[in-house]
Amino acid sequence: MGTNRDTQDNGQSPTSDDKLQGLLVHLDEATALLGEARDFAKPGKLPRVLDTARRVLFQPGGAAALETRARSLERAGVFLGTDWATPQYLLPGLTTHALKSADPNTVVIEALSELRLLAVAKGDYPHTQISAEQAHHYLTQVMALNLWLLFSAPSEAERETQGRLAQIPRHLFRHLAERIGYEHIIDKLIEEIWRILQQRPIQVESVKQMITQIAICQADPDIDLGASGQGADRLVSSLFGPTRASREDPGIEIYRERLSSMDNSALQGEATGFARAMHDTGLVSPYHPVLLRHLLDHGDHLLSEALGLSSTGRDCLLCYRELAHALIRSAVHPATPQAAYGLALMLERGILYQPPVAPAMWRQLGLSLSEWSQQRLTLAFGDAVSPRARLLEGVLCMLGLPLGVGQGNNPTCQSARALSMWAYNDPDYLLQMVAWAARDDDIIMHFEGMPLSSMASLSGVADSLPMDLDPVSLIVVPHLDRIYAEMGRRCIGREGDPHRWVNPEFHGWWSGRGFRINVDVATGQLHELDDFLRHFYASYHPYYNSNQPLIHPQPAGIAVTDSAARFIGWHAITILRVSLDPSDVMRVYFFNPNNDSGQDWGDGVRVSTAGNAERFGEASLPFEQFVSRLYIFHYDPLERGELARISQEELDRVTQYIHRSWGADRLPDSELQANAGPRPQDY
Repeated sequence: MGTNRDTQDNGQSPTSDDKLQGLLVHLDEATALLGEARDFAKPGKLPRVLDTARRVLFQPGGAAALETRARSLERAGVFLGTDWATPQYLLPGLTTHALKSADPNTVVIEALSELRLLAVAKGDYPHTQISAEQAHHYLTQVMALNLWLLFSAPSEAERETQGRLAQIPRHLFRHLAERIGYEHIIDKLIEEIWRILQQRPIQVESVKQMITQIAICQADPDIDLGASGQGADRLVSSLFGPTRASREDPGIEIYRERLSSMDNSALQGEATGFARAMHDTGLVSPYHPVLLRHLLDHGDHLLSEALGLSSTGRDCLLCYRELAHALIRSAVHPATPQAAYGLALMLERGILYQPPVAPAMWRQLGLSLSEWSQQRLTLAFGDAVSPRARLLEGVLCMLGLPLGVGQGNNPTCQSARALSMWAYNDPDYLLQMVAWAARDDDIIMHFEGMPLSSMASLSGVADSLPMDLDPVSLIVVPHLDRIYAEMGRRCIGREGDPHRWVNPEFHGWWSGRGFRINVDVATGQLHELDDFLRHFYASYHPYYNSNQPLIHPQPAGIAVTDSAARFIGWHAITILRVSLDPSDVMRVYFFNPNNDSGQDWGDGVRVSTAGNAERFGEASLPFEQFVSRLYIFHYDPLERGELARISQEELDRVTQYIHRSWGADRLPDSELQANAGPRPQDY
């Protein structure tokens, strides 16, 4: 006769604490067995661990107990062979699907992953792949996207698909909120949203989802936010009611009817309200396109007001009136509202005055998309509008926000950097790339006089087709990735780093043909560091290059470090300009294709995205701190500045930064071999 685990020997029901302690004993035993098993045998040991962890999560205090065991569970191999094994690549937006899964193992692994990151964020678990700040940032976004788990009971759909399993995410999130602090969740969320919006990313769906969750909480009488949530109204109203006629979020059809009965004065008020909200936040309400389309028949003055244009933008609108109207009709819909912001900023940039750009935009308006392109766009964004309209929205946003491009969760920083650089510096070339990729399913680029076809090239850097991208990147990046990888393959056997030859051919003629690297490719050790630093100062620092501003954006490579100044990997960025900030500190302003440029690189090196004269999408660091993370740069060998004027004291400060961070194990005289990590050409 078997024993009942839910009763004690005396026949009495155990207390919750007794039950939890008993389960934890079983969990520790199962974890030890998993840890001792070889990798090929771990799948057979894992079910017992997950089943016991699931039962622990149902108990009061279970989540806290698992948090303390996060390190031992991960080391035993709970996440081995899964997406959760690389926490630095996890996407907050996917947690909702995992937590709603009907598969108990998926729910439990997701819960264990969140508890692991909580332990990292609180400083209890120093992790090699993700810093405490990154973990805290991730959990803030996860909680923002899943606020309903804190404030609502399981829905009928959840009860139907998950049953009792639906309680686990709620127990988990209550524990997360208690550890982080209920009173800080909404405030931190609002702060995080504004920090992201200051960078003006092209992709804002996750931000809109966060704001929607805040709006739901504000509207629910059963949710007491206390004193938190100050400043949320600007965000919520920017999406759901920026103007007097849309304030109570009446719905698209009702708002359209209201517009039909308005006089010019009322329309002026609506136009001003929408423009102010759009430029204040970088977000566009679905009501805004309704107004813009209505104003096409009411004169360009009101249209200009609704787009919030300055004199430059107004002149461009009037000069290219037919094109602007055609773009609004084709691209600006309630389902593609961000196209309005892209259009406004594109007009403000005045790039339509470049002779090839307007004809290229007309071509884009009538572009026939290949079946593959249409399927990709529909799969990623749905069918609320046509694939052509969706791609056109992406084109407008990229031309208006060239520094808002993100690489997503993909190792394609080179391709994202190229798209940004072309949108910033050579917009008609970008439009040509879009036409080739979207219409012809092929891109032809040249490497040292030889044509390279993206369709004929072998696989690229990314293992699979990226999906978490803006519409333009979604179509073009797979082609660029293959061509970039093919250029690298053409350099096999050459001495030195392949980016010396690849970058100018891949990014454009304006990439300097002079090339410096401070790492020996064969060994990974620091190499000729003093000369490297002197050349960079002489080429880029205004005090040493005769105050020559940077003319074209230049590709560069950085050694990324975490908040503990530990080496993470090699990364591609664009140097945009070098100038004094409002505090008279010389700063390097650069574009980082990573989805969030605000990062802590350790040893006091904190990347700034606002407050130091950054333009939208720029990141910046004081010159010395930037150079301390630089390992590759290009320059014009005919325009080098004064090497001799740079003091050794100044260079020594930079060298000390390097030696305290990513260069610690790369000193030429060190017995530690750096080639245990990735070599420079792998970035």
